Amino acid sequence: MTTHTILVTGGSGFVGSHVILQLLAAGHNVRTTVRNLAREPQVRATLEKAGADTSRLSFFAADLEKDDGWAEAVAGCDYVQHVASPFPQSQPEDEQELIRPAVDGTLRVLRAAHAAGVKRAVVTSSFAAIGYGHGNRSGDYSEADWTDVNGPAVQPYMKSKTLAERAAWDFVAAGGKGLELAVVNPVGIFGPALNDDLSTSIWLVKSMIEGKMPGLPDLWFGVVDVRDVASLQIEAMTHADASGERFLAVAGPAMSIPQMADVLRANLGAAGARITRRRIPSWLVRIMAIFNPMAREAAPRLGIQSNASNAKARKLLGWQPRSNEEAILASAKSLIELGLVQNQ
Repeated sequence: MTTHTILVTGGSGFVGSHVILQLLAAGHNVRTTVRNLAREPQVRATLEKAGADTSRLSFFAADLEKDDGWAEAVAGCDYVQHVASPFPQSQPEDEQELIRPAVDGTLRVLRAAHAAGVKRAVVTSSFAAIGYGHGNRSGDYSEADWTDVNGPAVQPYMKSKTLAERAAWDFVAAGGKGLELAVVNPVGIFGPALNDDLSTSIWLVKSMIEGKMPGLPDLWFGVVDVRDVASLQIEAMTHADASGERFLAVAGPAMSIPQMADVLRANLGAAGARITRRRIPSWLVRIMAIFNPMAREAAPRLGIQSNASNAKARKLLGWQPRSNEEAILASAKSLIELGLVQNQ
């Protein structure tokens, strides 16, 4: 196997950490960016606890909203995995708080990669750049679809991911000659947490197990395991046919929150005893949306089952993801093993 030098942006995050774990396990030299190098010991400790040999891992300070540090971080790299992007648990009042770092940060990374002679960059986008702004449309989505940022109920995060991915493709088409680009578009990312810095999807599982979700709304999500997102990112980095392509990362058909609760309750034994069976009627969520910001975000998506296809990644790259159930249970079991579930 050829050893490469690879920059992973956002190495302290959920996806970034798993990408680093798999790259190190494959024998590569890995660099990662953090906004403050004071985080290096914590990130190393997390990766080492997960079984990584971090002797081939180095850290660089770089911020998506600043030019400093990016040229140094990418110098001498063969590939770049641009994973970093803000993902809040609640939407900001000013959408530019998300859009600006997502778009400008992506362009900063790509400009630095292009100037350094990097062969290919893989950008972590999202289903948020594919399946929104189409009204009350349930149905199937593929890589040919794009979110309409001017469509109904498109929130700032969806805009940020769509505009950032558009900017990436435009950069390579217009001025990034010599830099190849591939994009991975995950749905809701579950799988094993590595520490207490939890993603939004894992918080959902944690809330259910702890009995802090009083009822289960009729909301549907695509599901994918973070380990499979990482493997797809790496396959898209080196596979000859991946350049110029985007790939949906999804395990199977969308699942509703009640279905997720059923999976957890059926498989966790006593640890799942506090998961509610109560359904929240959609009409009640819509009333709650008048005064509750979280309900207001959820209301436009009630009952909408958007299925994403993984056919392209399977056929072109031979990608074989874990099932929805495996991904969700891996989230729960990791929370329990890490002692992050209260009152167990």
